[in-house]
Amino acid sequence: MYIIESTYKVSAKEIDKNLDAHMEYIEKYSNTGHFLASGRKVPRDGGIILAKAATRKRIEDIVSKDPLNIAGLAEYRIIDFKATKNTKEYKTFIGEDEYVG
Repeated sequence: MYIIESTYKVSAKEIDKNLDAHMEYIEKYSNTGHFLASGRKVPRDGGIILAKAATRKRIEDIVSKDPLNIAGLAEYRIIDFKATKNTKEYKTFIGEDEYVG
């Protein structure tokens, strides 16, 4: 599992101008099963995505396709996360081959 943290490099007003394209991106990768959850940080200076992929390179590729990234409006940090305490829902999301429990 990966945690993708974005931090805005511009004002929220500028982000809002590009939000529709970003939400299409979120929807696309939610539908492919790569994203479990996503949302804004509080205060609103970026966002968090809980994601999965076979490799970090795949996550980097997905992040490179975010319209906010392409436009240079946000910077990203990718955290590789191995849960040692979790629920059956987590196991379902992450898959048997990556499950640690």
